[in-house]
Amino acid sequence: MTKTLINGIAAAYVSVADRGLNYGDGLFETIACIGLHPLFLEQHLQRMERGASVLDIPFPDTELFMHDIDAVLRTSAEARSVIKLLLTRGGSQRGYRYQAGQVATRICMGYPWPAHVAQWQRQGIRARFCRIPASINPHLAGIKSLNRLENVLASAELGREFDEGFLCDSAGHVVEGTMSNVFVVIDDTVVTPDLSRCGIAGIMRQLIIDSADEIGIGIEIGQLCRDDLLNSEEIFISNSVIGLCVLKQLEQQRYDRHMTAEAIRSRLKTKILTCISHQAA
Repeated sequence: MTKTLINGIAAAYVSVADRGLNYGDGLFETIACIGLHPLFLEQHLQRMERGASVLDIPFPDTELFMHDIDAVLRTSAEARSVIKLLLTRGGSQRGYRYQAGQVATRICMGYPWPAHVAQWQRQGIRARFCRIPASINPHLAGIKSLNRLENVLASAELGREFDEGFLCDSAGHVVEGTMSNVFVVIDDTVVTPDLSRCGIAGIMRQLIIDSADEIGIGIEIGQLCRDDLLNSEEIFISNSVIGLCVLKQLEQQRYDRHMTAEAIRSRLKTKILTCISHQAA
């Protein structure tokens, strides 16, 4: 499945004047799909709308996004796929300033399901700490903008040995992975980094927080340093495509216990089934 809709029309190119291309002036969401069902679509669109409000980008009617997604998914008979939504400020003249009320560019792209996800789910992943730091900017914290250079450069550090890398802020606090949120089990309590100053609060991250609470597992949001991760009982990561994946190795430290992660993963499966049944109703 490789279909792209730009403002609802089949196309593959945007204008060279588009501010998303020139300045990363826009937002994106990556959504896992099972058949014709985009998982947790409401939460994804709500986050994009919040981001559009912060960036002062006019947000289209959500029905337009839903129509685009349905049209792209119906071009494929794949059991699983990935939808990527982009919203840019649209085209403009050269320069950073923008005009209020510009017509935004809406993009919907469909991709095949990544082959590595099943292996990661079965075997776990290997991670390292990255040298590239996460920039602190409370105003943009949580915004899933098109500005992802830190993630691009940090990903280049992984090589073939590692599947994921963790970024720290200038104070040495672990923030997130290059493409994931991080969870650590310390004294039977799950701790995930505070993202109020930088980082992206993923949709799956919130679902994991809710799932842990629902099954009686302690969950905290706080600061974590490298030693906290290296000395922890378990580590797992999350994003909307991989779901929850456990770490089997961080740097040279190995992890064999995954009981907490598996309990939460079981609860997540129930949430996914509920999501699909609600959409099908």
